[in-house]
Amino acid sequence: MRNATDVFSEWADIGKDAGMEKGHAPAVDEILTAAFEEMACIESGFSAIDAGCGNGWVVRLLSTIDGCKSVIGVDGAESMISRANDVDPAGTYIHADLQTWSPKNPVDLVHSMEVLYYLDDIPGFLELVCNKWLNEGGIFAFGIDHYLENDACHEWSKKVGTRMAMHSESEWRVMVESAGLEIIQMFRAAPGKDWCGTLTIISRKL
Repeated sequence: MRNATDVFSEWADIGKDAGMEKGHAPAVDEILTAAFEEMACIESGFSAIDAGCGNGWVVRLLSTIDGCKSVIGVDGAESMISRANDVDPAGTYIHADLQTWSPKNPVDLVHSMEVLYYLDDIPGFLELVCNKWLNEGGIFAFGIDHYLENDACHEWSKKVGTRMAMHSESEWRVMVESAGLEIIQMFRAAPGKDWCGTLTIISRKL
């Protein structure tokens, strides 16, 4: 099994990042809409981090929203960060291990799409986000397609050639709540005819 960061760097090198953006956009739109519904600070201004930002497309999206004071993209795949900097030289993109990096200042919103199940220590990362990344009352909104109830994803690890943790919806709920986050919305975004949808969790730092 290869490291996920190596796989995604390779995808960036061959231009596969554009397809990821197109495929994930409908779910991300729902995730961010739900997150903004829960953010009391949206009108007065907010700061954000996109964890596992890829080519930076969500960072660029967030930067266009009224009230966005700052947004940082962080990714462990070096070529993805290089791609993000090429597309958006004015943006802030950081190449780092999500499981050890922390921002200088906590933020109001942390977003992540299709990243968490690649991590070696998911509970540890959730605790890091809660304790080091988020302001009090801050929102952590994430989506994952690789979960037990989604039968269509069960062979992905073999096909991609990288480790992917498989957890049920209830197990994700327990991990998030055990990290000190309050789940305020949990749903499946952008379902389709043969697709269960993206498991989405909107949570708040207590």
